[in-house]
Amino acid sequence: MRQANPVSPLNPLPVVLWALALPAIAGEIVFLLGQTGLIGGAQGVGLRLSAMQMTAFAPEMVQRMWQLGAVDWDQAYRILSYSFVNSSFTHALFVVVFTLALGNMIAREFRPWAVVALFLGSAIGGALVYTAAISVLPGRPGPLIGGYPAVYGLVGAFTFLLWSRLGAVHSNRMRAFTLIGMLLAFQLVFGIGFGGAGYGWIAEIAGFGAGFLLSFVLVDGGVQRVLRQIRAR
Repeated sequence: MRQANPVSPLNPLPVVLWALALPAIAGEIVFLLGQTGLIGGAQGVGLRLSAMQMTAFAPEMVQRMWQLGAVDWDQAYRILSYSFVNSSFTHALFVVVFTLALGNMIAREFRPWAVVALFLGSAIGGALVYTAAISVLPGRPGPLIGGYPAVYGLVGAFTFLLWSRLGAVHSNRMRAFTLIGMLLAFQLVFGIGFGGAGYGWIAEIAGFGAGFLLSFVLVDGGVQRVLRQIRAR
């Protein structure tokens, strides 16, 4: 009699999600080893700061390229690299958890390449909108660092999926925006309580918007699905 193969109680995460989370995970391991002195010697405690300096996105970079009318390819990588290095362990923990948790739900509707495009596209969108916004805002804005804009793009894609499903059953689509509302409310309370929020929230909201809009193109049958719902009205 043929024995049945045991079924794992855990749903394995798609490889593409681990690929997106791996830089943050590996970075935190390196930073921890540096803090304990196992690597980097006396300079090991500064590995995180060095990594942030090498990868952070400065809006002045895009402004300068716009004024010169030329792309500085030696620095252009920062529009993506800032998403893979985080300012603290807690920062990285939230990024990894949201990437894996939300990404696992999104990957059921998106192809692996589309998940990557969504993540990176949201990071780029967040950086560009941040650059445009701070040009008219007071104060000197800090550089962008960390994966929140890209993660908010995953929130945008998740919101799109809920928005589409609610529309299909003729339910209130505004319910789809509950998660982003809760995240923004939490961020507001956290910013008031601890200060130092700065203008980074602009990039995060822009990342959400980019993720939501990109979903129309990236999700399988997304455009056709929305057109069908519009025609059905």
